[in-house]
Amino acid sequence: MASFKIEGGRQLCGEITPQGAKNEALEVICATLLTSETVTIGNIPDIADVNNLISLVSRIGVDVRRIDQHTYSFTAKQVNLDYLETEEYYKTSASLRGSIMLLGPIAARFGYAIAPKPGGDKIGRRRLDTHFEGMQKLGAEFEFDAEKGLFRIHADHLKGCYMLLDEASVTGTANILMTAVLAEGETTIYNAACEPYIQQLCQMLCRMGAKIDGIGSNLLHIHGVGEMHGCTHTILPDMIEVGSFIGMAAMTGSELTVKNCAIGQLGIIPDSFRKLGIQMEYRGDDIFIPKQNGYTIESYIDGSIMTLADAPWPGLTPDLLSVLLVVATKAKGSVLIHQKMFESRLFFVDKLIDMGAQIILCDPHRATIIGLGEQFRLRAATMSSPDIRAGIALLIAAMSADGVSIIHNIEQIDRGYESIEDRLNSLGANITRL
Repeated sequence: MASFKIEGGRQLCGEITPQGAKNEALEVICATLLTSETVTIGNIPDIADVNNLISLVSRIGVDVRRIDQHTYSFTAKQVNLDYLETEEYYKTSASLRGSIMLLGPIAARFGYAIAPKPGGDKIGRRRLDTHFEGMQKLGAEFEFDAEKGLFRIHADHLKGCYMLLDEASVTGTANILMTAVLAEGETTIYNAACEPYIQQLCQMLCRMGAKIDGIGSNLLHIHGVGEMHGCTHTILPDMIEVGSFIGMAAMTGSELTVKNCAIGQLGIIPDSFRKLGIQMEYRGDDIFIPKQNGYTIESYIDGSIMTLADAPWPGLTPDLLSVLLVVATKAKGSVLIHQKMFESRLFFVDKLIDMGAQIILCDPHRATIIGLGEQFRLRAATMSSPDIRAGIALLIAAMSADGVSIIHNIEQIDRGYESIEDRLNSLGANITRL
């Protein structure tokens, strides 16, 4: 198990470019199995979760070729369905939550697929009902092998239909979309997720020959086609990295420019940091964060405490609440962080409390942060990263703390952030991988 040793209290300066979006990469790589033709994808992040998925599809039989550091071609001409019945596939697929999105493309194209119960972050329940119910409405039949923990799907004849999703699940919407594009007739999905990454997936599917109306809304109409073709696709910058770097600049009192942010796709993320008092300006498609000695949390017009809560897009993405929470510890004022979607994601705050932060964990979903202002400095600590987003929040805390901190289990951070210590050290940080 690797660890980071972080010397806190160092200011950063310079420019940093966000990696390609992890969540989009997982979706579009799975979509390459919908066609036997070559699909070329650019701006793929070099991170553990994505690399593991690329390795998995290669073992399934996809011809994967690395064109440069962040560009790959995928040709799913010789798919080996027998591999889906192997222990190696069960183990590898179960360890990677994004692999659940292989289910739709493989079932739609070949009529049969297997999916072990997936792993991933330990952030609470992440049910799969939306995926399965949507595919069942399209005509798929499921069986669960309780002994092996496997879902088997038979999809000999998929037919379009109307469906109202019980939740606006991003991966569920992606899976149903990739199933519906090859189903007979028209499929209508209401309460679909509409994040930029889903929009990107829809646009890629359309370039592959799909017919999708309503892209960018929560009401999608998919007109099934007989076959899909190859295409070229470029992944968006990762909005979670953009938000992480904004928070990092504020916590360390640094002047930082985040390059090529795709600002038009960030939604309310910049405004959420502004509510904590963080200044920034747009320079073309870059975000400049000036050095601030302190920042003050806004309050509502009636004087009540500010609340930041996650919500389906275009609401605030839950992946950034951990970063917003840690940034609030050094602000002046108070804020309530309400994590509605996952009941275990706020449990990392005990580590921030050990560092001196004033936080009240109200229940598994809510935490009140009492910001102590610019005079407050976190103490160094030894801690462990429980998941990707808490891991980057703890790294930000350690970078702003007095003294030397240790973060164990940084494999969790590596799952979502590419060469993070090298990139931050180039800006003036002092992070050593142990």
